[in-house]
Amino acid sequence: MENSSPRMAGGTREAPVNSSPAVASNAEGEEIEVLESTEVFPVAPEEYDPENSGFISTERFRDLLATHGSELDPHKLEVLLALADGNADGKICYQDFVNLMSNKRSNSFRRAILQGSRQLKGCNLRDEVGLGLSQRLVRHIAYETLPREVDRKWYFDSYTCCPPPWLILAITIAEVAVFMYYGFQLDRLVLQVSSPSFLKSPLPYHPQLRAQAWRYLSYIFMHTGIEHLSLNMAMQLLVGVPLEMVHGALRIGLVYVCGVLAGSLAVSVTDMTAPVVGSSGGVYALVSAHLANVVMNWSGMKCQFKLFRMAMALVCMSVEFGRAVWLRFYPPAFPPCPNPSFVAHLGGVVVGLTLGVVVLQNYEQRLQEQSLFWIFFCVYTLFVLCAVFWNIFAYSLLDVRLPPPP
Repeated sequence: MENSSPRMAGGTREAPVNSSPAVASNAEGEEIEVLESTEVFPVAPEEYDPENSGFISTERFRDLLATHGSELDPHKLEVLLALADGNADGKICYQDFVNLMSNKRSNSFRRAILQGSRQLKGCNLRDEVGLGLSQRLVRHIAYETLPREVDRKWYFDSYTCCPPPWLILAITIAEVAVFMYYGFQLDRLVLQVSSPSFLKSPLPYHPQLRAQAWRYLSYIFMHTGIEHLSLNMAMQLLVGVPLEMVHGALRIGLVYVCGVLAGSLAVSVTDMTAPVVGSSGGVYALVSAHLANVVMNWSGMKCQFKLFRMAMALVCMSVEFGRAVWLRFYPPAFPPCPNPSFVAHLGGVVVGLTLGVVVLQNYEQRLQEQSLFWIFFCVYTLFVLCAVFWNIFAYSLLDVRLPPPP
C-alpha cells in the first residue's frame, strides 16, 4: 500500500503490510514492524475501506488477491483465498490479514477457513517435487503430526529450525549420562534397581524423602536398568522430537513436565510405600496425547502405515507397562524396600489424554483462548494441590508403615 495505512475499527493506524511473513504485531494495535521493503498490495486503502472501519468486503479482497497474489507465497495465497471464501459475514478483518502475514492465527481466523464452502485448490504438499533433504524431512514431520492440509502447508512454509528441537534431546542425553554414571558406580547395567545402593541417589522419589520436593521431578533421570531406559528413550525420541518440531519446546515441555509431576504424585497417593524412577510419566503423556490425536483425526492424518505404527506403539507401551508391573510385585531386591511403582505410567496417560490432546489439537492457536485447556488445567492444578495436602497429612493420619529411608 502506497505511503498509507488502513485503520482498525478503533481508529488506530497500522503500518503497511509487506510480502515478508516476518511481521510483528500485538493485540493492542501497536505499530507493525516491516522487515522487507517489497509491497504486497500497492493500492490506496481508502479505495477498499472508505470508512476506515478496519474491514474490507470479500469481493474486494478477492480482487486484490487476483491482482497482486503472484507476489505472495503460493501456500499463503491459498490460505488467504480460503479465508475469503469461508467468511460468512462477507467482510475481512484487517487484523486477521495482519495475523496471517505475521504467522499469528486467531480462533476466528481458523473457523473462517474451516467453515468455507470450498476446499483449497493447488496441489498437496506431498506432491511437490524438487525438495532438498531437510525440506523432505520437514514435510514428513508435517504429515506425521498435523491432520489438516492447511496446517501442514503453513508449518512447511514457516519452519526455520530456529530454535531446533533441543528440549527432548537434552532430557534424553541427561538421562543417558546419569544412567551410565550409576552403571559404572553400581557396576551393573541390567536391573540397576537390584543394587542396595540404587535408591541412595538424590534423584529417585522415595516415600520417606517426599519432603524433598525436587524428587517429584528428578526421578526421571534414574532408570531400573538398560531395558527400562531403552524403551523410554526410543518412544521419547520417536514421538517427542517430531512433536517438539511442530508445537515447540514450551508446549511439549508443558505436557511432559505435567506428566512427570502427575506420575510421582499419583504414586504418592495410590501406592504410598513405593519409590518411583524412570521418565515413563512424561513419555506416556506425549505418546498417549499423540495417539489420541491420530485417532480423533483419523481421516485427516496422512502418515504412512498409521494403523501398523499405532499397533507397534501400543505394543511398546504395553511391554514397558507390563515390565513395570512385574517389577513392582516381584520379590523385593533387598528387603524390606519395595520395588518402584508402575502408577506413574497411568498418571502420564491421564495427562496425555486430557491436557496433552488439547495442546496438540490447537496448532498455532493461543491456548489461553481455549476453554477446554483451562478446564483441564484447573482440574490438573486441583489434583496437584490435593496431592500436596495428601502428602502432608495423610501419611500420619493413616499411620502408613513406610520402608526405611535408603
